[in-house]
Order: sequence, then structure tokens, then C-alpha cells
Amino acid sequence: MSNLLKALEVFRLNQRWEEYLGCIQNIYEEDKDLVGAKNLLNMFRKDILASDCEEKNEYVKRSYGILARDDFDSYMIALEWNRPTKEKFWLPRRKKLMYVVDALMALEYGELDELFLSFPPRTGKSTLCVFFMSWVIFRNSERSNLYSSYSDTVSGAFYNGVLEILSDPVTYLWKDLFPDSRVASTNAKDQCLNLDRPKRYASLTARSLYGTLNGACDCNGYLIADDLISGIEEALNPDRLKAAWDKVDNNLLPRAKENAKILWIGTRWSQTDPIARRIDTLENEDEFKSRRWKVINMPALNEDDESNFEYEYGVGFSSEFYKQRRASFERNNDLASWLAQYQGEPIEREGGVFAPESLRYYNGTLPTVEPDRIFMAVDPAWGGGDFVAAPICFQYGDDIFVHDVVFDNGDKTVTQPLISFMVKKYGVQAMKVEATKMTKDYALGIDKALKDDNIRINMITNTKHFTGNGKQQRIFDKAPDIREHMIFREIGKMSKPYELFMNNVFAFKVLGKNKHDDAPDSLAMAIDMAFFSQSPIEICKRII
Repeated sequence: MSNLLKALEVFRLNQRWEEYLGCIQNIYEEDKDLVGAKNLLNMFRKDILASDCEEKNEYVKRSYGILARDDFDSYMIALEWNRPTKEKFWLPRRKKLMYVVDALMALEYGELDELFLSFPPRTGKSTLCVFFMSWVIFRNSERSNLYSSYSDTVSGAFYNGVLEILSDPVTYLWKDLFPDSRVASTNAKDQCLNLDRPKRYASLTARSLYGTLNGACDCNGYLIADDLISGIEEALNPDRLKAAWDKVDNNLLPRAKENAKILWIGTRWSQTDPIARRIDTLENEDEFKSRRWKVINMPALNEDDESNFEYEYGVGFSSEFYKQRRASFERNNDLASWLAQYQGEPIEREGGVFAPESLRYYNGTLPTVEPDRIFMAVDPAWGGGDFVAAPICFQYGDDIFVHDVVFDNGDKTVTQPLISFMVKKYGVQAMKVEATKMTKDYALGIDKALKDDNIRINMITNTKHFTGNGKQQRIFDKAPDIREHMIFREIGKMSKPYELFMNNVFAFKVLGKNKHDDAPDSLAMAIDMAFFSQSPIEICKRII
């Protein structure tokens, strides 16, 4: 290796481009250090582009081909080399979606078992997966891969997307990258294709979730589940959501061998859609603790209300476009659809206690007069999946403006100082903390954090705590007051914790299990503080 590195420096200094590039290839073949090779190739490109070499474009092209078999990013750049820049899929989107490619690489190299991707419509998630599947089958044509969606039309579009790459080696230069590969067979009717040789279970099979899966498909490579819910009509029908999950659990997932990777793609329509059910299983079933998985959910608008998908060459979507879409949904009182389709935040409409259109909103600017008081209600937690929920409330007569929130599932070293910071930031005058046997020490920790910051407020603990059905009943009882008296920030004026807090509020249901009810419970506590004084309270001891 040391001799190769010495030679590399000689070739570099003398601008011997052929030897320079060949030496990098030899170094990679010897040590298989993908990151190191990418760094060396980046250096090569910088050097040759700064030179007067007449063949620099061809050398740069070849430099991407060196790693195309092992690096998905290099593969896509090299594959589309001949396409006009404005017509390329990958390069205009590369800056925004590179971290998604990194996650797909982790899936391919065995660092993940499952990956969940959720983006707004028409942002390139399915096309990216078309490119990914073409790379996967070139790398190992013996693996059988299965793609499934809600309809034959969608599965056919995916099949045709992969076939387009394979059928056009002039536009897509896969013959240069994988010269030993060949298309062995295609079948448009059955939506399956083979590389290198015909096989019983094809290199790629694309089928509808409701098509023939049992016996006809097998999967020891990738199972891709893309848009398993057809749209809003199905998402609003609990029976159809359950039917879709039954198909997934009984027909689709059993097609995957134990070592197969699973890639989930789609709009997060509901907390009971197939993606949500799978995530819930991975999170909560002990038998799945060894399963390695990751969720990537990129909303249309970020925390600064700016587009996450403003790609180069105008192929994406601007902040203005998404704000117009949001305004259209708001005008139709359909905030839930905006949040699901564009922000990746599913909301239950069936049986929801707090429909988005039933609440009051303001633009984030408080009345100019002094509030009657500023207070917080804290529903504590120790982390581990449960959230500390605490609305910061400004009360003006019977109106309560929820100006900010604490909503965080970190441990006490994160959340207690955060609560103290909010008290100081907004001049909170009073605080109530729910104090169960499990959380009474948490209240003492808040008191200490306040003392450490030299903050003194009227802090009480509520010892008449509620759990289970009693807790839900309190939320139901206070729901009319929350809808009547509380005023929340409108969409576009919320921080990310505030959005998550409101999503937790919207998800609270009349019937069935409410896995997390921290946010609505904290609002019920705040209503108690504002209008009711019957609950027994206890002065919290200060730590000396």
C-alpha cells in the first residue's frame, strides 16, 4: 500500500492522469476502503478540472465508474452521464436527498434491516427507488426482489421504470458500468424481469398488493412496499385500512425470506395504516428488539416554513408552492390531509376528540395588553418514549393563548432545564406539575432547576393524579373547554415541538387505545388551572 501511495503522489505531481486514476483504482481494490477511495477520487477530479487536460470530461466520467458497483451515488452519476443536466434525475436532487442515499446504502450493506421513507407527492422517492433497484440487481442478479403497491398500475410503472434503464444503454450507461450483465428475460404481463439468466423467481417482480403473491413471488433480496394505501378514501375507512394490513401481514410479508431487506415508501395517511402498524410492531414487541430499522420523514416545509424540496434547475417545489397548497387545505378545513400528505404526520379522523377544524388559532402574535397571568401545566415523564408535555399559557379573561410548548421525550437532564428555560423566557408566574408516585421526584427536579436559575414562582403539584381510563375521562371532560377557550398557533407559526404537540392532540381518540396522551392531558391540566380550583393540591418542598 505504501508503494501505491508513493506512486500516486508521483502521478499526481506530474499530471499523469491515466496512471493517477489507475493507481486510485488499485488502492481501492486492495483495501476496499470506500470512504478513502471517494476522498482520493474527489481529489483527482479537483486536480484534473483545474488542469488544461483536453480529455478531462472523460476522465471525470471514468472516475465515477470506478466505484459504481459499490457506491449508489457514484452509480447514479455515472449512469446518467450522457443525459442533459436539466433532464437528469439525480444531480438536481443530490444535495437534498444524499442522506436518503446514505440510508439506502446502509440497507444494502447490512447495517439496517428495514427503512421507512415518507416524502410529499412528486418529490422523487419512487424514482429514487427505481434507480436503487436497478443498482441492486446489477450488483447481484441472483437475488429475487419483490415490489408491491396498491394497484397494478403503480406496480407496472415501477417495473417499466427499471425496464427503461435496462432497455436504453445509450441514455443510461449501465453497459459501461456492468459490462458482463445482460437482460435475460422480461415479461410485461407478469411484470417480472431477469438479468443474466432466466430464473423461477425473477430478479425483479412487481405485483399489486391485491394481485397474485402466494406461490408466484419469492424474495430473498428486497421487499419494497410502496404506497399501499390508494388515497384519502381508503385512509378514511377503518375497515379498508385493516383489510390492507391483513393483506400485508398475511400475503406480502411472508414472501420475504428471513434475510431479506424491507423498504417501506409512502404517504403517512393514518396511525393505523400498514406503515404505522409495522412501526408500532417494531417499537413495542420484544421479539423485534434485534431488528435494525430507521424512519426518514422529510416534510414539505421545515421548521422555518421553507421548502425541503427546492431542487436545482427548477425540478422541485418552492416554499410559495407549498404554502399555497397549505392555504388551500386550510380553506377547506382539511388540515389533517395537509399534515398527512405533505408533512408526514398522520392524524386520526375517525373518533378524534380534537378535530383540527374544531380548535381556535392565532397568528403567533399575542394581544398588546398585559395578560391576566402566565402559567404552565406540566405532564412529566422520565423519557424512554414518553413525552414531557407543558403548554405555556397566556390568559386574557376567558381566552387562553397557548403561546409555546415543551414537548420532548428526552431524559430529565434535558427536559427539566428546558422547562426552567421556558419559565425564564416567558416570565411564567405559576406552574402545576402532575405528581404521581412515579413522577413526584420529577417535580422536585424542576424545582431545583428553577432554583439553580434563581427563579422563584408559584409552583404546585397535583397529587390527585389520573391514570388509564381516569386520565382519558379527564381529557374528555375538559375537551369542550379546550375547544372553547384555548387558542393555538396556526400552521406556519409553530415550532417543530409545537407541531408534534398538536399532532399528539389531534391523535387522541374517543374509542380505542391512546398510546400517548401527554399533550391533551397537559391541556386538561391547564384548563383546571385556569377555571377550576376543586382539585386538592400540595405545596412542593424546596430542595435545601
